Amino acid sequence: MKALSRRAATYQDLLDAPENMVAELIDGDLYTWPRPAGPHADMSSVLGMCIGPPYRLGRGGPGGWWIVDEPELHLGEQVVVPDLAGWRRERMPRIPKDHRFVIPPDWVCEVISPSTARIDRGKKMDIYAEHDVAWLWIIDPIARLFEVFTLESERWSRVHTYSGNDIVRAEPFPEAEIDLASIWGPDEE
Repeated sequence: MKALSRRAATYQDLLDAPENMVAELIDGDLYTWPRPAGPHADMSSVLGMCIGPPYRLGRGGPGGWWIVDEPELHLGEQVVVPDLAGWRRERMPRIPKDHRFVIPPDWVCEVISPSTARIDRGKKMDIYAEHDVAWLWIIDPIARLFEVFTLESERWSRVHTYSGNDIVRAEPFPEAEIDLASIWGPDEE
């Protein structure tokens, strides 16, 4: 029996997704997720605040980076939205005028949730590798794990796993001190 063919999702399908959803095009399929919950969004914001001063602003660090929350990355036919991404300014001298980022970032961070973990750890990791993103952080706020990966010979290699209340100084941002207790937020009661 022959499978019925289906139409590949288009960028217009992504644009037509409800405004309260994050929409991504991966391998011709449209994926939609609810906007991040408050604790997830807060954690991502705090992480950006830790990296921003030394790398975006050059305060206590080298500067020379763009650090962006939820950029819409157009990587070939794929359209993905990491929680955070960073570009060295020598590779991307200016932020795009519109919402589409076509230059692959040097670093991405995915804050996973139960609804996104399978795609973040699978298809999206593959997409980032295919487009030579050099560094990937995956943060699991439920398990309180912070994983650092680097791309080596087109494959991801885990460099380090941090957990609990560790203090992190991870590549590509070793001057940014990240106190995991501050990004996890208070323990739930």
